[in-house]
Amino acid sequence: MVPGIGAKAPAFTLPRDGGGNVSLSGFKGRKLVLYFYPKADTPGCTQEAIAFGALKRDFSRAETDIVGVSADPVKAQDKFRDKHDLKVVLASDETKKMLTAYGVWGEKSMYGRKFMGVRRTTFLIGRDGRIGRIWENVKVPGHAEAVLEAAKAL
Repeated sequence: MVPGIGAKAPAFTLPRDGGGNVSLSGFKGRKLVLYFYPKADTPGCTQEAIAFGALKRDFSRAETDIVGVSADPVKAQDKFRDKHDLKVVLASDETKKMLTAYGVWGEKSMYGRKFMGVRRTTFLIGRDGRIGRIWENVKVPGHAEAVLEAAKAL
């Protein structure tokens, strides 16, 4: 189940692209966009990562960091980042513990086939570590811009 607006964001520490880890606690006192995407280097996920990266400076001016999360291994995240010159942090949750805590891992269907996967969802977490906004079933065009506006207002 997706945690609600106003709820404390579930803590996490995940391996990230380029090595090392990324943790919720590392963003204390800043706003954080956590966007969950189904699979590295697929068309929608690529568009989304590029869109967030293109607005990184604007998010930074709004004191907001951006982290993309999928179940892909770090090696796949590194290839994805390098291939498209991505500017945002990409975290890997192969265990799916964090994906489950945020309620974004679950049954999906495509062309009548059911399977488990990441639902494209974005969370905006406030400086206080609480969830300020949630976008579920995200449509990529215009999404990064909408999240930026919400980050400026939070």
